[in-house]
Amino acid sequence: MSIPGAELTGRAIAAIAGQAQKRVPAADLDERDPDYIRETLPRLWMVASLYFRADVRGLDQIPEEGPVLMVGNHSGGNLTPDTSVLTLAFSTYFGVERRFHQLAHNLVLSMPGLGWLRKYGTVAATPHNAERALDQGAALLVYPGGDYEVHRPSWESGKVDFGGRKGFVRLAKQKGVQIVPVVSVGGQETAFFLSRGEGLAKLLGLDRMFRLKVLPISLSLPWIVNVGDMLGHIPLPAKITVQALPPIDVEDMEVEDAYDLIIERMQRALTALQEERRLPVLG
Repeated sequence: MSIPGAELTGRAIAAIAGQAQKRVPAADLDERDPDYIRETLPRLWMVASLYFRADVRGLDQIPEEGPVLMVGNHSGGNLTPDTSVLTLAFSTYFGVERRFHQLAHNLVLSMPGLGWLRKYGTVAATPHNAERALDQGAALLVYPGGDYEVHRPSWESGKVDFGGRKGFVRLAKQKGVQIVPVVSVGGQETAFFLSRGEGLAKLLGLDRMFRLKVLPISLSLPWIVNVGDMLGHIPLPAKITVQALPPIDVEDMEVEDAYDLIIERMQRALTALQEERRLPVLG
């Protein structure tokens, strides 16, 4: 049984997503530009500090050199302010010469106004890019929850939800690197996220066409009702707090045990950060 308008809606969304994907160049780790970072970092960090009142803690937990896998919970829809805040803080703390890459969905890299992310080291979330970054001695930031977690309802903002994805543990074991868990809070307050829209994404075939398991619905500026977040939105100035936790060596651990340990530590830390907040947006 077909739903009236579903086919037309699906075609329209597929067209937008298709055009967005065409705008994304082949991901290249060498697009990271230390000179560009050095030039733009002061003003971008100032904006993040003023608009999001960025509070980044525990960067001293990250090994000072060599490859390391940073694993975070993800919030804020396709604009992911937590990623931007952490990227700017990392570059400020460790210096622009230290290689740092972040994995993101291709559609995020294609969104208007976010081209600067590639110059800061953001590349498409593929196993090849992850392995290559670690092989080059970089710090690598991954978000196993991906689009599933980043579009969770706002009332689940205090929940770490990777959807059972354990590939990051296997990657760390394969490359012999430590995992540094990173938790953040505030991103899910930059809009009012209502639903992941998993059923809608499946109905429209977006899971098959674009690896999109969700078609989120949120209330956000300037669209009011925002379906898909394909064109982004204006985030509310919620306070973003990020905390890096002590590194974990998973080399001699079973994948399931390592996954459960990391989720447990991250959830405990995220709950503590959530309990610090008195009011949404204001922090």
